[in-house]
Amino acid sequence: MLELSILGFLAEEPLHGYELKERITALSGHVRPVSDGALYPAINRLVAAGKLDQRTEEGAGAAQRRVLSLTAQGRADLLERLRSPKQAEITDHVRFNTVLAFLHHLPDPAGQAAVLRRRLDFLQAPASFFYRDGEPVRAEEAGDLFRQGMLRVARATGAAEREWLQEAIEVLGRTG
Repeated sequence: MLELSILGFLAEEPLHGYELKERITALSGHVRPVSDGALYPAINRLVAAGKLDQRTEEGAGAAQRRVLSLTAQGRADLLERLRSPKQAEITDHVRFNTVLAFLHHLPDPAGQAAVLRRRLDFLQAPASFFYRDGEPVRAEEAGDLFRQGMLRVARATGAAEREWLQEAIEVLGRTG
């Protein structure tokens, strides 16, 4: 997800490492903060693979800054990642939000809708945080106030997301 975030933000404009880190942190929030120890090696891998260009410019203080920009190869990689997200990027809420944040870069509405359909299909399957005898436990069966709360909030959130996904797929179907 880190590489997708890097490619996605740099598709919008060139940035230096600190700006990039701030944007990624804002996107993933406290759930998955990005460290320098993860960010800069990822940037270096993408530069070495020819997906990013870097140049130096004068910083606000005495230190120079590395400004990063997306190459044509980087844009192609971004589009492929958006066109065919990994299953974990569909099933994990935070990872899917990262895909959503950059899905507008995918130029065809049919491709965008296909990604949304995968998420909707995943959300249609019965699931729970808790299982009893192999079956998902519903909020009404949770047995304690706190698990019941988790399950009620998840149910409401899932219903809202499914509704939005259906609306978005319909809109994309009209524009494609």
